[in-house]
Amino acid sequence: MRLYLSSYRMGRRFGALVEALGRGAKVAVVSNATDFIPDEARAAYARTVFDPIAHFNDHGLDASPLDLRTFFNDAAGLETALAGVRLVWANGGNAFLLRRAMRQSGLEAILGREVPVGGLVYGGWSAGAVVAGPTLRGLELMDDPAVVAEGYDPEPIWEGLGLVDFSLVPHFGSDHPEAEAAARAAEWLAGQGMPHRTLRDGEVVVV
Repeated sequence: MRLYLSSYRMGRRFGALVEALGRGAKVAVVSNATDFIPDEARAAYARTVFDPIAHFNDHGLDASPLDLRTFFNDAAGLETALAGVRLVWANGGNAFLLRRAMRQSGLEAILGREVPVGGLVYGGWSAGAVVAGPTLRGLELMDDPAVVAEGYDPEPIWEGLGLVDFSLVPHFGSDHPEAEAAARAAEWLAGQGMPHRTLRDGEVVVV
């Protein structure tokens, strides 16, 4: 398995991901898509709603947080931090903010080199899935490209990671606050003739 791209949280094929990784595999969990949210609110969400790190660990994996801000302009340091990591997992939030973090830290280059040859598995939900496509065009109908946090470059990045050759539209047709925005994004992409896939919550793209 090279890619596990989920609409919402872990998706219905999470067992297959765990099996592919193997018990005890190291997972680096990236939450930079929510850096615009105050730390205390993020901690409260993990404590009372859903904690992806705890979820991975409860399923026999060895998950820990990876804050890409620590490695802005330090790609060599990020390479060292990823030693032994099997899965890089990116949580949901703002896709444009996450994309900036991936470039400023050098993660985009590492994923572009390692994922196609099986050196790393990449996975994520919502924003974490969206950035895997070739472009973020159309996704501004779901996420605000102008959202930034301290230390981030102000200009949005419109190119995706190019790990798949189609755009992903999460939360489509789902009981989710972004479902209407997802419908607009899918309609825009279809109107432009751009290859894309819509995902309902629970659905996953596995490569």
